[in-house]
Amino acid sequence: MTMLLDGSDPKAIAQAARALAAGELVALPTETVYGLGARADDDAAVARIFAAKGRPANHPLIVHVLDAADAAQFAAELPPVALRLMAAFWPGPLTVIVPRAPAVAAAAAGGQSSIGLRCPAHPVARALLAAARALGVAGVAAPSANRFGRVSPTQARHVVDEFEPGLLVLDGGECEVGIESSIVDCSRGHPVLLRPGVLTQAQIEAAAGERLLAPDAQAPRASGTLAAHYAPRARVRLLSAQALAEDLAARGAKQSLETLAVYSRTVLGGSARLARRMPDKAAAAAHELFAVLRELDAAGASEIWIELPPPDGAWDGVRDRLSRAAAAFAPDEG
Repeated sequence: MTMLLDGSDPKAIAQAARALAAGELVALPTETVYGLGARADDDAAVARIFAAKGRPANHPLIVHVLDAADAAQFAAELPPVALRLMAAFWPGPLTVIVPRAPAVAAAAAGGQSSIGLRCPAHPVARALLAAARALGVAGVAAPSANRFGRVSPTQARHVVDEFEPGLLVLDGGECEVGIESSIVDCSRGHPVLLRPGVLTQAQIEAAAGERLLAPDAQAPRASGTLAAHYAPRARVRLLSAQALAEDLAARGAKQSLETLAVYSRTVLGGSARLARRMPDKAAAAAHELFAVLRELDAAGASEIWIELPPPDGAWDGVRDRLSRAAAAFAPDEG
């Protein structure tokens, strides 16, 4: 069976660190989501992540490090804008992409000449990174601990539900942030926002000291940036509040709403059996988003209709995850 260990137990941390040093996989909590980790300097260990997730080997992973000194071991250079962002937001939910040091972490980087680096804030993640560093592990490559393209885990039990027996899982409670880190490409002169998170663009630009550019065709590949991602089994639809209310009324007039789920800030869900209210604050919505999608899946929803988040920047990360979840499903035919 899966080995679920108490992340607050130093013995569990030591056991997990030894497993990482030996090239084994360990699921660990971060403040964003749970990650499926392997030592980043061992391409064979990293290959086990891709195999376990069913993830394409050219889709890069993020390397988690304890501090900037460990980050420097994976970087050919740390550009000034990357250093400014690291100083402002590390430890925390920000990943910087920088030029990769030659002959280091090629598998984790998906074969690219750049690499994504993050310093997590979760105390269990930090304790594990510190214990692993003492055993010669400078960084841990760790994408979200779920099957590729599916809903990210924010609780240890989510990880247990995803994988075959034998995986070591450190339980660190619910993830505080709840969606993955913001990703900023710092490898090409001007910073580029590749994936939004709970940090707003304005916050990142203030720390960077310059404007963030939009991604272009030359942007490096990065975690969680495929058009379709973060998808539950149920079909996800994103609608305005008005369209959601109108479609609910029309659907309810024609057929049962037994397997329809509604997640909305303003529409109560009509006669839908499964209805959850989305929080009014972006941070609270981010914290619960993936857990709610998993809960509605488990409750038997065949469709999840979700109200579009507000257009302001605080909601960019939530809107991004929902848009990619909805993109995983083809539109109705006819």
